[in-house]
Amino acid sequence: MDAKTRQRIESLINSSQIMVFMKGTKLMPQCGFSNNVVQILNALGMTFDTFDVLSDMEIREGIKDYSNWPTIPQVYVKGEFIGGSDILIEMYNSGELREKLEIALAS
Repeated sequence: MDAKTRQRIESLINSSQIMVFMKGTKLMPQCGFSNNVVQILNALGMTFDTFDVLSDMEIREGIKDYSNWPTIPQVYVKGEFIGGSDILIEMYNSGELREKLEIALAS
């Protein structure tokens, strides 16, 4: 990935306390995995921003390199990569996600 794409990704990640790189938007998810993440964050009452990777191929491919994670969606909390849909589902079901988000957002 080139430096310009890396800088754009870092800028997006740092523009919100919770940033989700997904297919579609939080109002109109374009895949089931992205929808799962939106539903989980909404259920927890979290404020979050999204970036539609379908609108930008450089970001879509670059975010996979940036995180060393092959799939979309990807969730970042205060700049830290948390995971994708499966990881968020596991963390949500165990209660770990609520705790992690509350601690991260309180600091």
